[in-house]
Amino acid sequence: MQTLQNPQFGPAADIVNPDGAGTVVLICEHASNAIPTALNRLGLDDRDLDSHAAWDPGALGVARHLSRALDAPLIAGRLSRLVYDCNRAPESPSAMPAISERFDIPGNAGLDAAARAARVANVYRPFCAAVSQVLDSRAAARMTTAIVTIHSFTPVFHGLRRDVEIGILHDSDTRLADAMLAQTHRLPGRDIRRNAPYGPEDDVTHSLRLHGEARGLPNVMIEIRNDLLATEQDEERMANEVTKLLSPALAEAASWFAEDAHA
Repeated sequence: MQTLQNPQFGPAADIVNPDGAGTVVLICEHASNAIPTALNRLGLDDRDLDSHAAWDPGALGVARHLSRALDAPLIAGRLSRLVYDCNRAPESPSAMPAISERFDIPGNAGLDAAARAARVANVYRPFCAAVSQVLDSRAAARMTTAIVTIHSFTPVFHGLRRDVEIGILHDSDTRLADAMLAQTHRLPGRDIRRNAPYGPEDDVTHSLRLHGEARGLPNVMIEIRNDLLATEQDEERMANEVTKLLSPALAEAASWFAEDAHA
């Protein structure tokens, strides 16, 4: 495991299995709820920091299982998205939110330009550098690559129940999402939907655009409802289910890479 260390904020990202030879590169931006000591927990208590507001519970476990199953490099965030949400651009209001769904975040209230710039420099830039490091290495080795980001979401949001269990999200490049959605018959009984519970209009596809579309790489974001990820066994089970959608989709992707090579 490689760690990118920053002297002020600590590690921004872990790179797991950096030399993985599979087609997929996995990204898990919201893998951790850790807060740098200097930020004094952002003024939050344990319950707040354990909640979905601070991270995506279960997402890292799923991503690790997928990394092993697919021999895929995995870039995982080491800091809470409340410090900086690495799936948001620096200019996004939700990159360093002052309010979550349920509560205020005192340590993010009234951040001045210097404080915001420090978080961009200490968290967002190193995280993006970790992703670029893996992708650049693979490009230099002429390895075919698809980007897959792993997230989880809450069963209830603003008091409304979410029935969707697995979301397959995309921005303007729909190829990998289309191919996965064509495989939903492999998971009978699962509620699987396109661009749910979020979509591009909700500012959730920054990583797909930055690391996938900008490089011309097929990409998809996978959202799993977090009540399906309550235990390690659940995480492994859901990783296996995702693989049932993703593996045949990647087999189809092989033809896209061949077409690109001959274009």
